[in-house]
Amino acid sequence: MVADQPGAVLCVGLATVDVLHRVQGFPSANSKITATRQDVAAGGPATNAAVTAAALGSRVTLLTALGTHPLAHSVRDELTGFRITVRDAAPDRTEAPGVSAVAVHEGTGERSVVSADARGVDPGPPAELTQLVSGVDVVLIDGHHPRLALAAAQTAARIGVPVVFDAGRYKPHHEQLLDWVDIAVCSGDYRLPNCEQEERTIRALSERVAVGAMTRGSDPIVWWHDDIRGEVPVPVVSVQDTLGAGDAFHGAFAHAVAAQGWNGGKVADHLRFAGLVATVRVQHAGPRSWLEKLPSVVGLDSPQVL
Repeated sequence: MVADQPGAVLCVGLATVDVLHRVQGFPSANSKITATRQDVAAGGPATNAAVTAAALGSRVTLLTALGTHPLAHSVRDELTGFRITVRDAAPDRTEAPGVSAVAVHEGTGERSVVSADARGVDPGPPAELTQLVSGVDVVLIDGHHPRLALAAAQTAARIGVPVVFDAGRYKPHHEQLLDWVDIAVCSGDYRLPNCEQEERTIRALSERVAVGAMTRGSDPIVWWHDDIRGEVPVPVVSVQDTLGAGDAFHGAFAHAVAAQGWNGGKVADHLRFAGLVATVRVQHAGPRSWLEKLPSVVGLDSPQVL
């Protein structure tokens, strides 16, 4: 798939500071261990998705809540380096953004995360929201900052811009948000109320959202478009680091939608491409080193080629 020109993506959601340690084993209670590697980077689902889409060639704007704290400036500076336009819905906020403490197991690539997430930070939409939405081809929402997420989804619906929902962990405000979503791409852990089993959640989601998918780790991705169901296999690779793999998946999917559209006939292709990008992510340690591998591993001639 080749885009005539880069698409434009608006990512709406969480921005954090991630402090990452690579370890040979997770610490037990009241113990200390020495990391084999340390990284500090901007994080959060929408933020990592924005970085991925930008690395693939999309023109990306991130709408989030940062404020004036020095850690917020570090996040903004890093994202600017990726040519991401940052729009701050909480410019007067003085508290530090959420900080995530992440440990990645050196042997398995599994991660443990302790994070404050959005910590109840729920700004209203900025005055330029309609302008931001009207200037893009797709809106990706991670569900954090509920008022911001809902306003962006409703604005996109009014203008006719497709909304992709990154459904990671269920939160009560998703009930309202799902009414404005065009495409739901959820993790295998996502469960709607009274839908404890995977299949029940998929059925319930498909009754509310016409197009969607559920990623399930190394198992095939399940997708639906109205009454049509299908699966996309996931490549088998050596896993080094799973942190942010789902975010990379969503960013790649949004990039594909922005470049090629989102009708049902293209959903499987977009999911297959996103899965390939995610497999590049998990094969490399650290939050950013994998990005330079995208052109050769995914088979891209340039960042604008799918």
